[in-house]
Amino acid sequence: MSDVNRREILGAAAVTAVGLLGVTGRAEAAGNESQQELPTFRYAMEEQTGRVTEGGSAKEATVKQLPISKGLAGVSMRLKPGGLRELHWHANAAEWAYVIKGRVRTTVIAPDGTSEVNDFEPGDVWYFPRGHGHALVGLGPDECHFVLVFDNGAFSEHGTFSITDWLGHTPADVLAKCLGLPESVFAKFPKEELYIPQGRVPPERPEPPRQGMLKSSPQTHRYPLMAQLPHARFPGGEERRVSAREFPISTTITGVIVDLKPGALREPHWHPHANEWLYFITGRARMTLFGSGGRARTEEFGPGDAGYIPQGFGHYLENVGDVPCRVLVAFDSGEYQEISLSTWLASNPTKLVADNFKIVDDMAAKLPDRRVFITTKKGKGA
Repeated sequence: MSDVNRREILGAAAVTAVGLLGVTGRAEAAGNESQQELPTFRYAMEEQTGRVTEGGSAKEATVKQLPISKGLAGVSMRLKPGGLRELHWHANAAEWAYVIKGRVRTTVIAPDGTSEVNDFEPGDVWYFPRGHGHALVGLGPDECHFVLVFDNGAFSEHGTFSITDWLGHTPADVLAKCLGLPESVFAKFPKEELYIPQGRVPPERPEPPRQGMLKSSPQTHRYPLMAQLPHARFPGGEERRVSAREFPISTTITGVIVDLKPGALREPHWHPHANEWLYFITGRARMTLFGSGGRARTEEFGPGDAGYIPQGFGHYLENVGDVPCRVLVAFDSGEYQEISLSTWLASNPTKLVADNFKIVDDMAAKLPDRRVFITTKKGKGA
């Protein structure tokens, strides 16, 4: 055998060995992961200080604060009347929002130059595609509070591209050439990001843009979610849903509001296609997250807590308090999908279900033959 052939054979053997080691290592890692305890999926977001400025405040729950939250991130933001979340854009995430209280006005511009101005009240939703420039301002008379959801767990509201930060790091002579004002004017511009400065309370009727006329977007950025009839209504509660089907511009995020009466249960289910981010608005709830391989973890949530369910993980939502529980749920997909436990069992023959659980046929026949979805404390579906 020639030295050349010998070297080729030895080289191929080495590559094969490395490949086998890599496969073995990945298999061992996967096996170890399946045996690991599930991490926490709850974060007490409203208990944090967050970022406070003269015009408002913001608290966030990203993968940094809640490591399991890899697909979605959220921000709880408050604006005083006239508080301005300055002109900015997000390079790595689209923005979806739900207004909890107060009123807020938004402006947004798309790459094709179309723009829109909208006023939002409690129960309204907005969506700004990734990279679209926008601004938010509190309309008063009271503070407004809204929750923002981003389709990227690594997103940080504190790392967005704000206009004061950008212009503060652009040479004054460049700005003068572009915008037509003396360099001395730009020398007085802020040198750091203002984030949420305090501005004037806008008039009730939106003022015209500086260009004089609007170039309206073909798709609105506003959807009045709570003004809609519930998607599902049961004695124990109801659900409202907004996906790209109802709100075409919202291509990457679906939003849901779940209302549960005391003792009510949103039955065990999973979402095959999307991660789930939650914000608890009112009430107290218990959830158990099932992650396969015998792994399960139970957490209790209260107002202001954020939660996260990885794609495909089984879970339920139970109101364990004595007041109604309202939960904001967002998915990182414009399409809504779910498979509920009752529906799954009902779609199989009685004898198969009985054999699966090693129970008698008569007992299996008593299981629900249709979707339960939300059940009452006594366990009766609607």
